Amino acid sequence: MDKVRDLRTLMQSLCSETEGETISVADLLDAVGRRSYGPVILLLGFISISPLTLIPGANSLMALVTLIFAIQMVFGRAYPWLPKKALEFSFPRKYLVQGVAAAEGYAGTLDRFVKPRLTFLTRSPFVQVVALACVAAALVTIPLSFVPLGPVLPSLTVLLFGLAITARDGFLLVLAGASLCAAVYVMTRVWNLIPFV
Repeated sequence: MDKVRDLRTLMQSLCSETEGETISVADLLDAVGRRSYGPVILLLGFISISPLTLIPGANSLMALVTLIFAIQMVFGRAYPWLPKKALEFSFPRKYLVQGVAAAEGYAGTLDRFVKPRLTFLTRSPFVQVVALACVAAALVTIPLSFVPLGPVLPSLTVLLFGLAITARDGFLLVLAGASLCAAVYVMTRVWNLIPFV
């Protein structure tokens, strides 16, 4: 049975199932249940918009991890897998706690909006389309990570995709798709401002 049903239970699991001054990516995955793609993608999206991204390179790492998981979804792998090196990456737990505290109010509001609807969009073959969209969001995040606040929109997209899959909310998938389109637009605008492109 999945530990995570919505954003609030994800946040509760991250705090109650982890301990110590530092935690690893493996600890986070264990806290939410690493055998399901929805909670894992939701976790990655949450981390990507939390204070954890203040750690240098964190945005790019989360984008890379999202990319790895999403590609596995595309090819229908039964359970998510991540390289040992990425699983061992660790950081201060206080950033996680700060992120949960800052997002608690927003989580309740968002969870009240989310419910099972258009559930066929959260099953195969549409889930593969969602996976491809997560691949696109991860790829967009990497160049935008060099722009202040650039990764926020694609990271929010990943969070919405993860929440939609977890809660079986097809309507939320549509909103996540719109967010992805906005993120791609921002990236193209930023790209066009670079003198040597």
